[in-house]
Amino acid sequence: MRSRILSASLLVGAASTFSIAHRPLGLRHTSAMARSNVQLADGHFEYLVIGAGSGGIASARRAAQYGAKVAIVERARLGGTCVNVGCVPKKIMYLAASMMEMMHDSPGYGFQDVNFKFDWPTIKANRDAYIVRLNGIYDRNLGNSKVQTLLGTASFVGPKEVMVDGKTYTADHILIAVGGAPTMPTFPGSENCINSDGFFELEDLPKKCVVIGGGYIAVELAGVLQALGTEVTLIVRGVRPLKNFDDLICATLAEEMDHSGMKVHCNSQITSAEKGADGMMKVVLSDGSAVEGVDCMIAATGRAPMLSPLNLEAAGVEVTKKGYVAVDEYQATNVKGVYAVGDVIDNWQLTPVAIAAGRRLSDRLFDGQTEAKLNYDLVPTVVFSHPPIGTVGLTEKEAVAKYGEEDIKVYSSTFVNMIHAVCTRKSKTAMKLVCVKSLKEKVVGVHIIGTGADEMLQGFGVAMKMGATKMDFDNCVAIHPTAAEELVTMR
Repeated sequence: MRSRILSASLLVGAASTFSIAHRPLGLRHTSAMARSNVQLADGHFEYLVIGAGSGGIASARRAAQYGAKVAIVERARLGGTCVNVGCVPKKIMYLAASMMEMMHDSPGYGFQDVNFKFDWPTIKANRDAYIVRLNGIYDRNLGNSKVQTLLGTASFVGPKEVMVDGKTYTADHILIAVGGAPTMPTFPGSENCINSDGFFELEDLPKKCVVIGGGYIAVELAGVLQALGTEVTLIVRGVRPLKNFDDLICATLAEEMDHSGMKVHCNSQITSAEKGADGMMKVVLSDGSAVEGVDCMIAATGRAPMLSPLNLEAAGVEVTKKGYVAVDEYQATNVKGVYAVGDVIDNWQLTPVAIAAGRRLSDRLFDGQTEAKLNYDLVPTVVFSHPPIGTVGLTEKEAVAKYGEEDIKVYSSTFVNMIHAVCTRKSKTAMKLVCVKSLKEKVVGVHIIGTGADEMLQGFGVAMKMGATKMDFDNCVAIHPTAAEELVTMR
């Protein structure tokens, strides 16, 4: 799951009591089987979820809350990518790196003789212990929701039949939510790479690291390592990191990466990586240059859905040309009663999106909400880069392509956040509002990079879902002194 990170309240699940606003808990519908007191066979379920990641768990627990007989299959640790090798551990490492930045800034606030020593094994041990606790929380909550957990690898043997480690189960409805796995580049010496999952297995902080990729994960891991003291080189095949983000965001990020000391090679690829007798690597780039003395090389070049163990052919489930499960707007596949959410479909690959889609699917299947589905428009997303990025809606270029250049009005601002007012380091904040003139300057894009961008975006995402205009932003009294006030005072 692209990272795209869980907040504490969203994280525990999948972990807290679900809220159904339209009707009190005691008045919710129960499933048809439960209402008719029909006893289901031990090997048959009303709902069988394959994959106990964030989306699968959320959907399973929501269905069980409506009285359905539910089972969930998982072959690894509960919580999926986000909890184990994605959102959660990455956010912890981002916070560690941010603390290091704050310590470097602290002399400006009068702190003297600050000890900058960082111990990687300590944060690794504490982080890993936290993840184990979360695995336990997910397990207990599934039990409390009366969802049966089946440990093992699932594969279809028919449209409504799934085999798990030699035993066959049937179900009225089956959800595919197995997530994805990192892809790896191929070049001479690529066997010396670790993937983004392997980052969390590192026992020590690398001294010199090459990170391959230009997306969320590469940018985030590179930023963490650079802030903690690693000498990082980022290799980007495209014209810039995060190439699909707004130009203002990308330009500001490039400037901040440069100021941090990170080396970024764009329009570049690795042609070879040779490991010497001392264990250090020489990484040769497509322009003929080389990075020497590399002790760690991380490939963060994308993820692919983990469909091969599922034997989808036995169920007749269709996949797209890109290798994703093909679904309609209701998460339904071409096979009646089989659905998919999360990283196995070609849509927003974000944990909260999978959770929301999974819950709405269960609302529709087991609570009679016949039109329940996730609206994939205006999804807010955050990149935990240094500094962080928050964005929702159209970039300026996308808005111009959709509405025409003459119909777009852009408001932007670049400034130094107050936290850096007394510091030597002057990290920039940049913001942009993209508005459509003919729609009363409706705000169709909000883009932020800078300290606190991750925390300030959520509320503006709500405003945009409600159709806010620039005047609505202007009519909100600013909170001073904050960075967020810039979004309601731009001229």
